[in-house]
Amino acid sequence: MPILVTGAAGFIGAHLVRALLARGEEVVGLDNLNPYYDPALKQARLEAMTAAARPGQFRFHRLDLADHAAVLELFAAERPDRVAHLGAQAGVRWSLEQPFAYTAANVTGQLAILEGVRRSEGRVRHAVHASTSSVYGARTGGPFAEGDRTDHPASLYAATKKAGEVMAESYAALYGLSLTALRFFTVYGPWGRPDMAVWLFTAAMTQGRPIRLFNEGRMRRDFTFVDDIVAGVLAVLDHPPAAPGQRIYNIGNSRPEELGTLVATLERLLGVTAAKQLLPMQPGDVPATYADISAMRRDFGWAPTTTLEGGLERWVAWWKARAA
Repeated sequence: MPILVTGAAGFIGAHLVRALLARGEEVVGLDNLNPYYDPALKQARLEAMTAAARPGQFRFHRLDLADHAAVLELFAAERPDRVAHLGAQAGVRWSLEQPFAYTAANVTGQLAILEGVRRSEGRVRHAVHASTSSVYGARTGGPFAEGDRTDHPASLYAATKKAGEVMAESYAALYGLSLTALRFFTVYGPWGRPDMAVWLFTAAMTQGRPIRLFNEGRMRRDFTFVDDIVAGVLAVLDHPPAAPGQRIYNIGNSRPEELGTLVATLERLLGVTAAKQLLPMQPGDVPATYADISAMRRDFGWAPTTTLEGGLERWVAWWKARAA
C-alpha cells in the first residue's frame, strides 16, 4: 500500500518523496500548489520527483487540505497505510497579513487528515505530522525540550501548529491512532523556500541588494540541513509508537548559529560582501531557536550530520546550477 505525503510539492515534502521513491516505496502526493511563493518552483519540484519515479510509483493529486470532502475521498481511493502530513501554511510574518489562510490549512486541514486516518479503521499504521519550533514561543536560554511549555505562541502560525498537536492528541486518545508530531527547526537546503533567510540572503547578495537583518542581526537559529530532516522523518515514519497515542519530537541541528555566521559563510561561498540593513525585531519573530534532540537520539539513533558550512556549500552549488 502507498505512503501518502501531503505538501508533496513543498520544500521538505519534495525531498521526502524523492527519498521514499529511491528506496522503492509507492507514494501518493497531495498539494494545492498555492501562490504563497512562486508555484513554478513547486511545479519544478514535482517534475523532478516524477522523473525519478518508475511508472506507476508516484501519483499526484492537486487538492486543498481544507477541502475535507476531497481529502476523505482521497483516503478512500488510495488506501494509504502510512501518512507523512507535511502540508501546511508556513511563514510567521505572512500570518500577520493572511490569518485565515493559516486556520484553513493548519487547523481545518489538520482535522481533515486526522479524519482520514480515523476513517481508515486501522489501515493507516502510522501518521507523522509536521509541527514547528515556533510553538516554544519567544523563550530564551538553553535547548528547547519537548516537555517545555508551549502555551505562549508568539505568532498565529505557531498557534495553529500548536492547535494541530492538541487536535492530534485528542484523536489519538479517542480513536486509538498511532501519531507522531515532529517539531522542525529552521530547515534549509537545495529546492528551499524563497521566504526563508538562506534564500533571501543569497538572492539579495547575488543581485547587489542589501540583506535585511531583523533584531539588528542578533538572532540565533538552529539551521538544519534538509537531508538530515528527511533522514529523521523516515526513521520516525518506519517506527510507529509501541501503543496507540501521540509522540512529540524535536528534529533540529541542536547547534544554533548567529545570523552573522550564516551571512559570513554565504559571503565566502558566493565571493561577495553583503550590504547589511539592520532592522528592529519583527512582530511574531523569536530571538533564538535551539533543539534538544536527546529523545530522537534515544528512540531512533538519529542525529544530524551536516555542518552549516557543508550544508551551505551544497545550497550554493544548487543555486549556481539553477541560475546557469
